[in-house]
Amino acid sequence: MKKHIVIFEVAGGTDKGPDGYRPDTMPIVKSLEKRGWTAEVIFYSHEKKDEILQHVSNTADAYVSRINPGNLADEANYFDMLRKLCDNGIKGMSHPDVMTNFGAKDALVKLRDTDLVPDNTFSYYDIESFRHSFPKSLLYGERVLKQNRGSTGEGIWRVQLVDKLADVKAVPLMARVKCTEAKDNHVEYHELGDFLTFCEQYIEGDNGMLVDMPFLPRIKEGEIRLLMLHRTPVNVVHKKPAAQADAFSATLFSGAQYRYDAPSDWPELIDLFIANLSTITSKLGNLDLPLIWTADFMLDTDENGNDTYVLGEMNCSCVGFTSELSLSEHIADEIISILTPQLV
Repeated sequence: MKKHIVIFEVAGGTDKGPDGYRPDTMPIVKSLEKRGWTAEVIFYSHEKKDEILQHVSNTADAYVSRINPGNLADEANYFDMLRKLCDNGIKGMSHPDVMTNFGAKDALVKLRDTDLVPDNTFSYYDIESFRHSFPKSLLYGERVLKQNRGSTGEGIWRVQLVDKLADVKAVPLMARVKCTEAKDNHVEYHELGDFLTFCEQYIEGDNGMLVDMPFLPRIKEGEIRLLMLHRTPVNVVHKKPAAQADAFSATLFSGAQYRYDAPSDWPELIDLFIANLSTITSKLGNLDLPLIWTADFMLDTDENGNDTYVLGEMNCSCVGFTSELSLSEHIADEIISILTPQLV
């Protein structure tokens, strides 16, 4: 045991402080050092990939990835290096396959036979199946389409029919639809066929895909984000969309209001999620859970009028905790616990 951790960053991007680091990176370094471990921050670049691979393989017990994929010019090369590090015995926090499997929107489809996701949640990987199936799923009622790429609500659309239809097996392409984007809650009206053509951009290219799930009206009461540290919920953020009629986005950019709660304030949700962790793990690659990750939920109502919780998204590539930097102490403890379980 070398008792040394490497934290990966990448130069540039809007997530950096005045010192060039993410604001939540150096607190982890300092918390590890307080516990008698050493840590260093390495800025990844493709040109230095082989040099970094050799250095980390020779010096570290584990890496912690703190890179927002949107700041990488070539995510595939970075993930390739991480896989090689894991193959060389370096503990990945998190493994690249975990970041991919948990962060992809189609994780919802893989979990739709659990208590967490509605049965009528679908994924489209090619334009033909999207154009064939979405006009049928729209007959279920209002839908939400989510692109696999993007952030802050970009490419997430609430889609609803303007006029009611009767005795059809699929919504006609000339039917009018009202489309609201989560990025800023702006509304557009289109013929369905034109909107389908517009959405083809989300399916094209590497990792292109759309997820299609029911719109849940109780999103107006707020989205509930669990901040997870490996297997432990450490924080809950209640994100209530702006008050205007069409608003459904839970991002700060769109005007949502955030409230920070303790996990003990949401016992039913916490119990539900913890009970499903082993199932989530097995269905999403059967690898160790991410080190720092989030799960976003919305409220729904079952047939008996009771509250239920629906999973809307998970994120784990580079979850920030800048609003509560003291969490670095718990993160350091968890890193050490994962690497030296027999000592805990």
